[in-house]
Amino acid sequence: MYRLPAEWERQEYIMLTYPHENSDWNCCLKEIKKSYKEIIKAISKYEKCLIICNKISSAKSELSDIINDNILFIEINTNDTWIRDYGAIDVFKKNEIISYDFTFNGWGNKFEAKLDNLVNNVLYKKRIFSNKLIKKEFILEGGSIETNGKGVLLTTSKCLLNSNRNLLLSKNKIETKLKHFFGCKTIIWLENGYLSGDDTDSHIDTLARFLNENTIAYVKCFDEKDEHFFELNQMEKELEKTNFHLIPLPLPHPIYKDKKRLPATYLNFLFINGAILLPIYNDIYDKEVITFFENFYTNIDIIPIDSTALIREHGSIHCATMHRFAKPKDIF
Repeated sequence: MYRLPAEWERQEYIMLTYPHENSDWNCCLKEIKKSYKEIIKAISKYEKCLIICNKISSAKSELSDIINDNILFIEINTNDTWIRDYGAIDVFKKNEIISYDFTFNGWGNKFEAKLDNLVNNVLYKKRIFSNKLIKKEFILEGGSIETNGKGVLLTTSKCLLNSNRNLLLSKNKIETKLKHFFGCKTIIWLENGYLSGDDTDSHIDTLARFLNENTIAYVKCFDEKDEHFFELNQMEKELEKTNFHLIPLPLPHPIYKDKKRLPATYLNFLFINGAILLPIYNDIYDKEVITFFENFYTNIDIIPIDSTALIREHGSIHCATMHRFAKPKDIF
């Protein structure tokens, strides 16, 4: 029997893909590399960070003042940097770790993804993955699923049942596959909820996340005039039908790029060993959300990360990173 671990369980390292001129970041490389540098520096204080880059020499030069023993580099060509959605997904089988290499099709064939879809196999061939890597002929992104590590999977119908993913599979067949892949007993399908500007068809990691095995945090819109108000309130009603303790986190005020709204959210935070990296957006809600996390997690560090550059390409900290698990052991 397989088990999909919760993200707060102990990790071996975090993977991320360093921005490069051949990605969508070409328009603002200086700003986004500064953000990635802050993320890498924070992660490396707590655990190892594997940086995938098109050119190792350039990445090492740009990060030279923060390089330490916890920062590792590997050279692999990629289309883009959102490794949460093409990075291998770890599961436990007793005390063994197995990594799944799902098919990545650029969020429903919206973007080129041939190089990204090869990354896990390259890492395996270069012996970065010491455990078994299993290819799955099933389209799935890491940001589209969320678990409490105790057999409950949280996801959205807008993404997993979208015709641009696994068109020939019914909801029942997709659910059967998910339960088999991840050893889940219960799948919570959210029918409502979206963020304007989101390219992922409503990934769950922008909308609702487990804080612990009994608690779900979710994005709430308090402005009745906001376009998200109805959908997010309908999502809230769905969550209220579950048996979980619920924590609403405010939707940040609108952020725009080229007159188009961006999908800013506080839910795109990252668990690492002994800390949480929390996205902030120079918003009046930042302080309130930071205070909540500090009060909720009193025995780990909360590290706010300015994510105003990351959100320009419609993602944030969780989207930009992928964890690899260590042997099963809770850290808090």
